[in-house]
Amino acid sequence: MFRSRSGRGKAVSTALLAAVSLMWALSGCGVDPVTPQDARREAGADDKAGGAARRVDCAEVKCIALTFDAGPGEDTPHLLDVLKEKQVPATFFLLGSKHVDRYPDVVRRIADEGHEVANHTWSHRILTDLDESEIRDELSRTQDAIAKITGRKPTLMRPPQGRTDGTVSDVSRELGLAQVLWSITAKDYSTTDSALIRQRVLDNAHRDGIILLHDIYDGTVPAVPSIIDELKRRGFTFVTVPELLAPGKAEPGTVYRPERD
Repeated sequence: MFRSRSGRGKAVSTALLAAVSLMWALSGCGVDPVTPQDARREAGADDKAGGAARRVDCAEVKCIALTFDAGPGEDTPHLLDVLKEKQVPATFFLLGSKHVDRYPDVVRRIADEGHEVANHTWSHRILTDLDESEIRDELSRTQDAIAKITGRKPTLMRPPQGRTDGTVSDVSRELGLAQVLWSITAKDYSTTDSALIRQRVLDNAHRDGIILLHDIYDGTVPAVPSIIDELKRRGFTFVTVPELLAPGKAEPGTVYRPERD
């Protein structure tokens, strides 16, 4: 489904074009999103509430989470070099077919370097178009493939195009997966212009935001260094999604989505 280099974006652009509008269209599907602020508030101030160990307190610090979908790919090792140099943690929602199974060493490196490894289904099928057994297969195959490489099954997943409903939530809960949407997107599936990708992220950056990018498109990884530099200059601290929710813990089946400013 995903092609390499200059042709890779064309294969999925049509499927992803509706993502931005769909992510905000969850009303009526039986899903009630929880914000990072709500997750922290519900957990209270006690670090023993079960959340991630906190490098920072996002109730006090201006946090933002950098996330990448549909990899790993050819450019992911370079992206990891950038993140290591700039000491920025990220959350990677990995695709199983032709990605996790093609780049096991990269998956291992993502985990070993302290990034959060998460699930983006096996073959990028729209989960709300599938029956319960098909949803389970899309998610569990990727869970098993990642665990075989890293020794740990993910606790987070991102439904393709942000489409979810009660059945998706039920299966996610069964598999121990919380659902993570986003609030900032560069629409990098629609352009190879790194400067435009950078500007779209910076124009929409906000506290407690979750940035959606794809490390499989030609313009994305070149845009990341300047995105990081500028957001740091603005006082943002980069965190993984679990760190954004801490001391809360991502609850299986729950949908997490930041509110826009």
